Amino acid sequence: MADHSAPAASSDDASTDGSDLLPDELRTYMRVVAATGAIEQQLRAHVKKTLGVSHDEFLVLCLLADQPGTTLRMTRIAELLGRPKTRLTYQVGCLHHMGLVTRESVCGDRRGIALTLTDKGRRLLAENTPALTQVLVSLIGPAQCAALTDLLAQASHPADEGGHAQDPAT
Repeated sequence: MADHSAPAASSDDASTDGSDLLPDELRTYMRVVAATGAIEQQLRAHVKKTLGVSHDEFLVLCLLADQPGTTLRMTRIAELLGRPKTRLTYQVGCLHHMGLVTRESVCGDRRGIALTLTDKGRRLLAENTPALTQVLVSLIGPAQCAALTDLLAQASHPADEGGHAQDPAT
């Protein structure tokens, strides 16, 4: 009968404790994911308590507030959040029912829906974001937040072959 046990590690093999298994870049990515999850967990409870909306609904409001004209197509919101459009439909329905966003068909595209932040949605964010900002500052700190903003801006707009930042709209 053949022996199917694993071969013994030789002195040439990588460390068996796993410390050499991940390159630094992947380890950094995993730390970003873990930190994002921890911050999201802390913020989730505060968002529900102060704004009365779910975390995903809050993210939609923030995306709209950060756009010129406070309008985005639902497909673009789904892309930015990394969620399927079908999942987003429920959150948008809740926000629309609360009067925080409006939904309109996109001219020339019978399936396209554009969302716009309402005055009520703007007021809700304006009145409550200072408290949410304090939560973030307590978790990250203002200097680290500024540094992360710069780093993440670079990562979200990768450079082309010539080293120039690409326009995310293209």
